[in-house]
This record gives sequence, structure tokens and C-alpha cells, in this order.
Amino acid sequence: MSTSKQRAVLTSLVAAIAAVVSVPVAAAPEQQQQPKTDPMASVRGAKAWSDNCMRCHNMRDPKDYRDDQWATVMQHMRLRAGLTGQETRDILKFLQGSN
Repeated sequence: MSTSKQRAVLTSLVAAIAAVVSVPVAAAPEQQQQPKTDPMASVRGAKAWSDNCMRCHNMRDPKDYRDDQWATVMQHMRLRAGLTGQETRDILKFLQGSN
């Protein structure tokens, strides 16, 4: 085999290896992205909880329920209290972060 053919084969082999190796590396940053969280959600949630929940009943200690139980409570209370989706998410974030 001539030197130019060897060089062409070697170049093709290196390019193929580089392509195979670079695909998983390129995909890794997408997999490592953390979900975006709003640091003010809990603060807004505490205020919304105080403003809305006290209208009808005494405030419950956030430790009265587990996270999954608060999620169920909030699904029901969203409709009854006329809360927006954002208010509901903020209150839930506050309650789950406080128990």
C-alpha cells in the first residue's frame, strides 16, 4: 500500500474515532442540566399562604402533612380558594420546604 493510501486510511480512521468519541461528550452537558428553580417561590408561597389560607381556617403547621399530602391538599384548595397556578406552585413549594 502506498504512503498516500496509508495516510488516507489513517485520516479516515482518526475521523471516524473522533466522531464516535465526540457524540457522547457532546450529549453530556444536556443531561447534566439541573432543573431551574425559583429561589423566591418559597417567599411568595409563604405570603400567598398567609394571605389566602387564613381567610377560611386556621393555618396548619407545614409539618402536619408530608410532601405528597400537601400536593393533594393544594390540588383541592386551588379550586376552592381560586388560586392561580403560580400561587399554587409557590404555596406548595413553601409548604414542602417547611416540613
